[in-house]
Amino acid sequence: MAMRSKRAATDRVLGVLLLGLALAYGWAAKGLEAGFISDPLGPKTFPLIIAICLGLSSLYLIARPDPGPSWPGAGFWPRLALVLASLTAYAYLLVPLGFVISTTLEMALLSFLFGTRTWKGLAAGLIFSMVVYWLFTRGLGVPLPLGKILTG
Repeated sequence: MAMRSKRAATDRVLGVLLLGLALAYGWAAKGLEAGFISDPLGPKTFPLIIAICLGLSSLYLIARPDPGPSWPGAGFWPRLALVLASLTAYAYLLVPLGFVISTTLEMALLSFLFGTRTWKGLAAGLIFSMVVYWLFTRGLGVPLPLGKILTG
């Protein structure tokens, strides 16, 4: 019983810390100003939505902590480190390789890490990146990088 209350206390402490982070993030988001961009919602809408979602999740964690949380095994942590490293590399390679190539490679790596065959991950990544590229560039008018490989 003592272990169960210790876990609940840990969840509540984390909930309080995350609630503080949500409040600070929301406060910072309210200070965002639009420069020359004329977006009807303004630059603070999306960060405020994130702050509200984090705050509500934190309140839930404080009110109803998990009575028996399970921690991942030792094999989880190297894969998590690889995911974080690949997402960092993706951010740096987005402009040089372009959206379609870098997103295809990232999706293939992530699908491989989660147990999908490499060729299926490559195919799904290519289809996904091409559809998203088309939606953003043609549908929303948001430019995405083609990459220095394709443009020279």
